[in-house]
Amino acid sequence: MRLVAWWALVSSPCAPVVLVVGWETGATLEGSRYDPVTQTISVLAAEGRTGYWVLTGTLVAVGTCYLLTAWGLRAAGPRGRLAMAGGGLAAILLALFPAPRSGGSLPHGFVVGIGFSLLALWPVLGRDGRENAPWGLRPATSITASSLIWVGALWFGIELWTGGAVGVAERALTTAQALWPAVVVGTCVARQRSAEQPGERSDERAT
Repeated sequence: MRLVAWWALVSSPCAPVVLVVGWETGATLEGSRYDPVTQTISVLAAEGRTGYWVLTGTLVAVGTCYLLTAWGLRAAGPRGRLAMAGGGLAAILLALFPAPRSGGSLPHGFVVGIGFSLLALWPVLGRDGRENAPWGLRPATSITASSLIWVGALWFGIELWTGGAVGVAERALTTAQALWPAVVVGTCVARQRSAEQPGERSDERAT
């Protein structure tokens, strides 16, 4: 059985690309009214904002990418795939619970927190303890990846508390979360190819 389905080869690298293009487009539409250093991405998706539909579409697209990658990443453990899918679903649900134009929103914050936690935990939950596991799914790699994401969350929390570079911290954090599935998929593809090579060589010798 293939370690990764073909559609995950498309969906996994698309997630970070769509995310970055989405927030850059939204920021461009908002112009000088938006500060990407001190304001979060959610501000761009707030009701009444110029980039509302752009960011809402971006969140739905990125969430769909997570769902497809979770479905196609067969080498990962089922709990990890389920967590990634849950994170993707949370991203899609943000379209139903956008941030308000001013002030906070409990439903929005709750969905964001759940989505982040699931995407931060999936590397650990999806790890593969076998000796020949792809590098991206090995326990040490998975724990390191998850730990770094939580460190990024701590940075974001500090910036949010102090009113500092919240936007920078959030972009770094969400980009890392979106990139990691693509890295794991890449290592699974490399592992699959290395496993197929001995068989190919045997066929060549037999002919």
